[in-house]
Order: sequence, then structure tokens, then C-alpha cells
Amino acid sequence: MTTAGTGPDRIEIAATVLLAIATIATAWSGYQATRWGGETSKAFSAANAARVESTRASALSNTLSEVDVETFTSWADAFVREETELADFYRARFRDEFQPAFEAWLATDPFDNPDAPRTPFVLPEYVVAAGVEADELAAAAETKSAEARRNVQRQSNYVLGVVLFATSLVFAGLTKVSTGGARLAVFGFGCAIFLGTVIWIATFPISLTV
Repeated sequence: MTTAGTGPDRIEIAATVLLAIATIATAWSGYQATRWGGETSKAFSAANAARVESTRASALSNTLSEVDVETFTSWADAFVREETELADFYRARFRDEFQPAFEAWLATDPFDNPDAPRTPFVLPEYVVAAGVEADELAAAAETKSAEARRNVQRQSNYVLGVVLFATSLVFAGLTKVSTGGARLAVFGFGCAIFLGTVIWIATFPISLTV
């Protein structure tokens, strides 16, 4: 039987404290692992939604570009054949987004200037808003995917934290059945694992959002 105030009793008290705080730390890491799992799901969902919208916008952009190409080709054919009325008919039906590029192309004197762009579609003035939106949504999807991947790693880190805290709990519990120098060594090893894990976990972001 040990006497109050001796080394072994102090170790037992310290081991009990370690058990208590390591239990709380284990629960905290488990909670954070769950939270980051939820954050991962939200990020992946947002990425998928952005990709769907990007595909829709891209399809619309392609359709509008086809309309622009078709009406421009029809206008050019009528213009070359000097069918003025028909050319004016097609020109009046150019989409608003195509008009600036067409005017900029005409300004280059394309019928007499060999260095002029062959079509308005290569000019920077030709911008289809749906295409821009598609690119922005694709970029947003990639950003959310990258965020989701980071969250997966954070979740894994917290799961590893649970394992390490649980390991420190095991060593704290082993002090109950250890004796002499082995008891102190077991307790010290448990403390080292706990403190190292606490320092590591402290560098992680925390998720508290609902």
C-alpha cells in the first residue's frame, strides 16, 4: 500500500487527470471529424451543382454561337451576291451580343484589307455571356472541389487525432496495472502522445457552422 503524497500516488492522480482530459479531447476530435465530413459533403454538392449549371450555360453558349455563325454566313452570302435587301434582312437579325464584333470586323475593311480578320468571331469584341458564365461556373466548381479535398484531409486528420488521443488513454489506464519505473515510463509515454497530439490538433481549422 502506498502512502499519501508519495510518487506513485501522484502518478495515479496525474493519470486520472490525463484520462479525463484525453477523453474530452477524443470526443472533440470525433466531433470535428464529423463536422468536416459534413463540410466535405456540402462542398462536393456545391461543386456538382456548379458543374451542372456550367454545362447548361456552355450548351446555351454553343447554341447562340451557332446562331451567330449561321446568320453571319447567310449575310455574307447575300452581301457577296449583292442581294442588298436579303443582306439587310439578316443583318437586322444579328444578336445584340454579336453586333459589336461585327461592327469591329467591318471597321477592318475585310473585303479589301488582306490583313483583316477573316470573321468577327476571332475578335475580342465577340463575347457570349453564357460562355463567360460557363467558364466562371466551371472555375467555381473546381474551387469547391479543391475545398472538398481539403476538407477530406481535415476530416482524416481529426480521425487520426481520435486514434492518438485514444492511445494516450490506453497508456494512462496502463498506469493502474504497472509498477515501479515501468509505471512512470508508461505514464510519460501517454503524456507525450497526448501533448504532441494536442499541439498538432491546435493547428487545424475548426468547424462550428450549422
